[in-house]
Amino acid sequence: MDTNISNTTTTSLDGANLDYQIPHETIDEEGKQKESHWDNNYWSEGLGILKNIPEYKEPIRALARWAVGKGYEADNRTKVRLDNITGSGEDSFQSIMTNHIIVKKTNGDAFAEIIRNDKGILINLKPLNPANMRTVFNSKGMIIRYEELNSKGKVKRKFETTEIFHSMNDRIANEIHGTPAWWACKWELEAKKEASADWRRISHRSTIRVMYIDADDITKLTQIKTEYKDAIKNGEVMLIPAKKGEAEFIDYTLPPIDAFIRWIEYLDRRIYQSLGIPKAIADTADFSEAASKVGYMTFEPVYTEEQTLLEQDLWNQLAIKIKFNRPPSLSGVMQSDEKKNTGQVGIQPNEVTATMGRVE
Repeated sequence: MDTNISNTTTTSLDGANLDYQIPHETIDEEGKQKESHWDNNYWSEGLGILKNIPEYKEPIRALARWAVGKGYEADNRTKVRLDNITGSGEDSFQSIMTNHIIVKKTNGDAFAEIIRNDKGILINLKPLNPANMRTVFNSKGMIIRYEELNSKGKVKRKFETTEIFHSMNDRIANEIHGTPAWWACKWELEAKKEASADWRRISHRSTIRVMYIDADDITKLTQIKTEYKDAIKNGEVMLIPAKKGEAEFIDYTLPPIDAFIRWIEYLDRRIYQSLGIPKAIADTADFSEAASKVGYMTFEPVYTEEQTLLEQDLWNQLAIKIKFNRPPSLSGVMQSDEKKNTGQVGIQPNEVTATMGRVE
């Protein structure tokens, strides 16, 4: 081996493979052609997450409840009109708005058909399946119509822009669609499901008993299989051939759960952080009063923004002027508590008396 230092060579690390690289993204924007369109291809996956993963479902439902759950204020004429909106027949205006927010966050875009009478007065608002909706833009990036597709992807109906109530979630730049909320936390949602499934499997396997039997004794092996047929089928007993005289039962034991719990709790924090919803809002278990108050305060601008955006959509698209009721704010209470605590320290001067004498 050549150990002469003068023959040392260098290696560039510019081309080294990294374990992880942040993916580059591009904007889905209108093209130079006369028309561009966007089909909602992510709804099926988003709906699966919404229906099957409570760590996503409950924060999104909590956001919708806080945004519109306390009702709204409007003039009497508007209230009468909105009170008569029934959606598909058994909906209400408030349930339609809750539905609209949940679909908007999960799909990126939410749609409802605007139904008016012969005089042009709004008489109904019917939620639509986003998987069937296509948004059509002109070359200048303006929406010119909507299309409802059938199961084969063919255009079933066409709508003017005034016939569809449409909201987008977190639209970026000039993108021609909204952004589903679960995009930012899909990895964490999958990882938590995997970790939970792993622990469930390990817990179940710990109930299995293992029997070591003589591999050379075919008669005994056949007899054992017959006697324990149901137990083997149900995964309660596992047979492992062994040397003669080594047949015995052993029980599996569960490994320490601490590592699983810490991993799952970390993923939980990441999920709620990605969704921008404090965990104390959707899950109040194991939270102190102080932590709940902080969660309440940080959530206030989140749900008020959702309210404001929906109010603006209703005004701009339906000429409906309403104001959703805000839940009680804690800002005044928090400020009052801070004033009461101003200047307090752990030990007050009047509470201490020196009792130690001088030692000569």
